[in-house]
Amino acid sequence: MKMKSKERVLTAFARHTPDRVPINYMANDGIDGRLKAHFGLGSNDTEGLRQALGVDFRGVEAPYRGLKLHEDVPQRGVKVDDWGIHRRWVEHETGGYWDYCDFPLREATVEQVAAWPMPSPDDFDYRLVADECKRNKDYAVYTGGPGQADVINKAGMLRGTDQALIDLINEDPAGMLLTRRRTDIQLEVLHRTLEAAEGGIDFLWMGEDLGSQIAPLISLELYRKHIRPIHQKFVDLAKSFGIPVMVHSCGSSSWA
Repeated sequence: MKMKSKERVLTAFARHTPDRVPINYMANDGIDGRLKAHFGLGSNDTEGLRQALGVDFRGVEAPYRGLKLHEDVPQRGVKVDDWGIHRRWVEHETGGYWDYCDFPLREATVEQVAAWPMPSPDDFDYRLVADECKRNKDYAVYTGGPGQADVINKAGMLRGTDQALIDLINEDPAGMLLTRRRTDIQLEVLHRTLEAAEGGIDFLWMGEDLGSQIAPLISLELYRKHIRPIHQKFVDLAKSFGIPVMVHSCGSSSWA
C-alpha cells in the first residue's frame, strides 16, 4: 500500500518498514541547475524538482529579517553571512561552490568573540512558520539542518578547523565562548520556531561533523565532555515538543 510522505518517513523513524526508502534532496547549485534542466523545469522551480524526484521531506524555518551584520568583500569576491562566515567562489571541472575562507576569528580574544555581531532571536520572522507547516502537511516537515547545534563545523568556519579542534582539546576560552554564543542563539530560535509551528513540525534535524570517511575526528571522551551537553539541550527541547531528532554526522561516528 502506497504511503504518503509523512507516513513513510515517520514509519522509518519508528524503525518499521515503509513502502519504500524515504528520499531527501540537497545539492550544490551546479547539480541543482542540471537536474532542473533535465526535467524541463525553470531555474527557480525547486518544488517542481522535489516532485520529480519524489522527495518526502520539507524544511521549515523562520527567515532572518534583521540588519546585515557583516559587510561583504566585493573586491575579493567574498560573501559574508549574518554570522560573519566568509565564502568565496571556487571553480571546478563541473561547476563550482562557495568555500569558506579568511576565518576572521582564528586569533580572536575572548573580548573580540564577545563583541562579534550575531543575529538576535528577535530578528527572525516566526509568523510564517505555521502556514508553511500547513502547506506541507502531507510531507515530513522538519526544522534545522546539518548545521543546527553543530560545534566543530561552524566554529571551523570562523576559526579554521584546526583551531576549532584545538579549542576543544585546550578548552580555549575564546573558542568555547564562540560556540556557546552561537548555539544559545540557535536554541532560542528553535524554541520560538517550534512554538510558532503549532504542532506542524515532525522532527528536528541537527548535525555535527564528527568523522572523516574512515574514523572519528575526536575521541568519545572529548565528545562527551564538550559537545554532547550542547546537543542534549536541543534533543531535550525537541522531546518537550514530542518530536524525534535526526542527526547528521558527516562521516564515521562510531567509536571502537
